[in-house]
Amino acid sequence: MEIMGIIGGIGVLALLYAAFASSKINAFKVENERVNELSGIIQSGAMAFLYREYRALVPFVLVVGALLAWKISVPSAVCFVAGALCSALTGYVGMKVATKSNGKTAFAAMHGMNGALNIAFKGGSVMGMTVVGVGLIGVLAMFVLYGDPNTITAFGFGASSIALFARVGGGIYTKAADVGADLVGKVEAGIPEDDPRNPAVIADNVGDNVGDIAGMGADLFESYVNSIIAAMAIGGLVAGIAGVMYPMMLAAVGILASILGTFFVRLKEGGNPANALRWGLGTTGLFMIIGTYFLTTWVFNGDLTLFYAVVSGVVSGILIGVVTEYYTSDEYPSVKEIAQASETGPATNILAGLGVGMKSTALPVILVCIAILAGVKFGGLYGISCAAVGMLAITGMVLSVDAYGPISDNAGGIAEMADLPESVREITDRLDAVGNTTAAVGKGLAIGSAALTALALFVAFAQATNLQTIDLKDPKVMIGLFIGGLLPFIFSALSIQAVSRAAEKMIEEVRRQFREIPGIMEGTGRPEYERCVDISTAAALREMVLPGIMAVLAPVVVGLGLGAPALGGLLGGSIITGVMMAIFMSNAGGAWDNAKKYIEGGHHGGKGTAPHAAAVVGDTVGDPFKDTAGPSLNILIKLMSVVATVLAPLFV
Repeated sequence: MEIMGIIGGIGVLALLYAAFASSKINAFKVENERVNELSGIIQSGAMAFLYREYRALVPFVLVVGALLAWKISVPSAVCFVAGALCSALTGYVGMKVATKSNGKTAFAAMHGMNGALNIAFKGGSVMGMTVVGVGLIGVLAMFVLYGDPNTITAFGFGASSIALFARVGGGIYTKAADVGADLVGKVEAGIPEDDPRNPAVIADNVGDNVGDIAGMGADLFESYVNSIIAAMAIGGLVAGIAGVMYPMMLAAVGILASILGTFFVRLKEGGNPANALRWGLGTTGLFMIIGTYFLTTWVFNGDLTLFYAVVSGVVSGILIGVVTEYYTSDEYPSVKEIAQASETGPATNILAGLGVGMKSTALPVILVCIAILAGVKFGGLYGISCAAVGMLAITGMVLSVDAYGPISDNAGGIAEMADLPESVREITDRLDAVGNTTAAVGKGLAIGSAALTALALFVAFAQATNLQTIDLKDPKVMIGLFIGGLLPFIFSALSIQAVSRAAEKMIEEVRRQFREIPGIMEGTGRPEYERCVDISTAAALREMVLPGIMAVLAPVVVGLGLGAPALGGLLGGSIITGVMMAIFMSNAGGAWDNAKKYIEGGHHGGKGTAPHAAAVVGDTVGDPFKDTAGPSLNILIKLMSVVATVLAPLFV
């Protein structure tokens, strides 16, 4: 009980840090009425969407909870509802603070880069620390209540369900607005990004928070708790109570490492914000490794075998981030190649981006394979699950760095709409360009960890169904493999087509307003921002339903219809194609986005030229890749694995 008290205390410490960072943001006063007004509009739009999304999900949570109580057990139903509520809570807190931080970041940029970075990073750290604090406390509370890691797998099911809807719904919302704003505003009307004359500009800024704050937070929350729970379930069979407690203790060490790492995110005026964020992430990883060494020595009486498994997860996670940065940052050749291809039009830009995305899958997959081999060598199947926990234990810092990006993006939009000095926009643009890369790094880590977590959940499923081997000569297994491999493609198609349909309506609405509202281009007529917000909101809530239901029902139908071996094949097939597709789409989208920003920085003719127009087209293709379909896939593969594990008694 004493150890549980310490783990719970560290979870509370993460929440206290989040509260401290939030108080610092609240204490910073913005002395610009227009900035405050715009920040308030964005916040009200973002929170209104979140309320509507959560209201739409209440019936789903209640129905699934009731079915679990009926078919599995009441404790499983309680854990499911608790997981859903905790996921929703983290999204609410993160969104609330992020939408307060955007205007403050813009105003702070009037006094220099360091102050703006400080506010944006603090805003992101509230999300990061809330996710790990609520996640660890939630898992611990369910374990104290029921004492069975297999039962609390349903907590991860609840978290995964909310995450999938939040990611898909948020991604559709933000990309419909972004595509409409860019294609009509930048390309057709020739006005700058975030120009207040653009009717879709408010919806675009709201969408940054809906997709990349609430959506990403829910994504990493479910990865975090599922990795811990899967390791607990396997560890209980391998090493008894020590094996159950060790993953939670690793997560607690990761929280301490993340809190310490935040103090290393410092920037001298005129310095590179990317280096400050890299330094924070790197020191967090180092603290995690040092802490894991002492923890493993203590828990296993000097046996350091599992230490090496955890280190393989931490190191491979950080290296996946490095590889992702190489393919998505404009400091490296890949993005510059896409920018160069824009000289000959949108087609060559798109072809170059597709090539970069496909090529970028190789090294992350090899790193995941190395982590799997190291996990097995230093701890068997339990070692793999501990490697996943090690990769995700530093989620507090990873998400802090990730959530900083959309806050900076919003700050740039507010600076443009509030007509702040050009020097402010230069600072926010620089922060935003770094934010695009950090977002890609966060997505890379989420995808890499998804592979390991899904594999750990697969092992838990195999144990629950007593599935010793999967025979590829069994036609039912092959059918499961093919269906599993197919699902990420169908899921991606549904997500991308949803963005396309919503973007078409957005484009038509923006064109209508440019055409019909007197004085809009002269700045004397007010655009009808609310119409564009409504289009994104309605599309997101309507279109998120089918992909979400498909993810939940597919493993149930295959498991009940073809049995546990076929369901095992489905999970294996979905993990393989899902991971590849997710890396490809996330990195291609990030590279297209930064190629556009590279040109906007003055290369290849700069803004308003034919290469810039081509890059904008490529970026709009990449938008649903990197912010809707790609990151949603890692939730898909884990959600199907956790559904299979929770419902395992039905398939035996």
